[in-house]
Formats: sequence, C-alpha cells, structure tokens
Amino acid sequence: MEITHDLIEHLLVAVRKASDEILKVYQTDFKVELKDDRSPVTKADKISGEILSRALEPTKVMIISEEESKPTIEARQKESAIWLVDPLDGTKEFIRKNDEFCINLGLIENGEPVFGMIVSPTSRKVIYGGPSIGAFLIPLDEKKWDLPKYGIHRLRDKKSKGLIFSRSHFTPGVSNLINRLEERYGTLSLIKKGSALKFFDLVQGKADFYPRMAPTMEWDIAAGDAIYRAVGGEVLDFTNFAPLQYNKIDLMNPNFIAKPKALNIF
Repeated sequence: MEITHDLIEHLLVAVRKASDEILKVYQTDFKVELKDDRSPVTKADKISGEILSRALEPTKVMIISEEESKPTIEARQKESAIWLVDPLDGTKEFIRKNDEFCINLGLIENGEPVFGMIVSPTSRKVIYGGPSIGAFLIPLDEKKWDLPKYGIHRLRDKKSKGLIFSRSHFTPGVSNLINRLEERYGTLSLIKKGSALKFFDLVQGKADFYPRMAPTMEWDIAAGDAIYRAVGGEVLDFTNFAPLQYNKIDLMNPNFIAKPKALNIF
C-alpha cells in the first residue's frame, strides 16, 4: 500500500477529530468499565475507535482495533496488510488524568511495520513515518500541513543518554537491565512515561533504551516500531533478539527492548 500525502492528511484529519472527542470526555467525570480481561475502558476509547475505523475503511485494508471484535486468525493471516489500531493507548493514565495517553495507528505488511502514527491529544503533537518515508514530528492543529518540513533527522551513533520505562509497569527485570546497561554506558537518566508516548522520546533521541517486561499487544507497539525504524531504531524480542513480528497467531507481544541499532545491549 502506498503511503501518500493524501492518505497522511486524511489520517491527520481523523486523528484530530478523535483527539477532540477524547478531550471532551477527559474533561468530565467519566465512567470506567471493565472489559472481559479486567482492563479498563471508557467512552473515549469507544468514540475514538469508531472515528478511526470509519476513516480507515476506504483503504480497503483489514482493521484490527483494540476496542472492536477481532477477525479470526484464519481471516487475519490471509491478509498481506492490516491496520493495528489503539484508539486510546494508556487508558490507565487517561483515568488518572496525567495526560500520558495517545492514539496509535500502525500499518503492517507481511508481518513488518511499514507506517505508524502516534498522536498526543493533550500536547497536540503527532509523530508519524516509516522506513520508506522517514519520520516526522508535526503540530496537530495546522490548517494545512506542510508535511515535508517537519522531518526528523536520523539518529546519530552515540552513547546512551537515557532509558525510558513504563509508568505503570516497572518490573524487577527492568531494574536488573538498568544495572547491566549502566555497567556498559555509565549512569543513565531515567524517564517514566505512560503509553506509546515513549516513542516521541525514542524517535527524537531523548532516550535510547525502552525495555518492556510486562504484557503489551501488537496495537500498542506497531506504530512506534514503524516510526522508530525510520530513524535507525529497532524493537527486539528479548527471547531471541529478533525484530518484533506482527499479525501473529497470538497478538500479544513478547518482552522486548527498543534501542538504536548502533547501540549494543550488552
């Protein structure tokens, strides 16, 4: 599927509308429901999901969204391309009202992330991109986007500045990894942040390591993975240090680490 300026602008209009609807709910005393897996969901998740699904339908690519019923494994694996959508990533942070939530759109082709878009409704910023087009950081509220001028330069080969980790999932494995990385790179600055907003820091080179040793789903990571690859980053499975794959039989991700290709873990 070709990633054109028209498609990107179409998606930007959709995510701006979804962001506006999310913020309307955010400013109220909204109700929180629990899904079958006991994870929280709000009216904002559902409204955003509806907006994004309608926007993606004209692409004729299968949509797998966190808040909608999932196609069967057999149907999914017949598709060479799929959209992975998280209409409101960081629902726990949304409920806590700490602004650390976002919208994720990821396009997968043959198991590889080729395009991603991550939107911060509160900061009104967007990162988008993929290996074939580069990475871009743009304001959400432009009347007309001049897309090329917002390009992000590729990551330089350098020693680490910092490590970013989940505000809600700091596990013993992450702590142990920090110790091992500091033996190699010296003291790291540590950044806590919720949701896929971590990829804003990674893509801009403000953090160099993002280890995750707690459950995530493909729609949580696909968009960030695509954008990060565009600037020389990689997201590796911790079990075999291979790049993450998508549209798997099980849509859950393994434990992983995101880092620049130029930096070794150990």
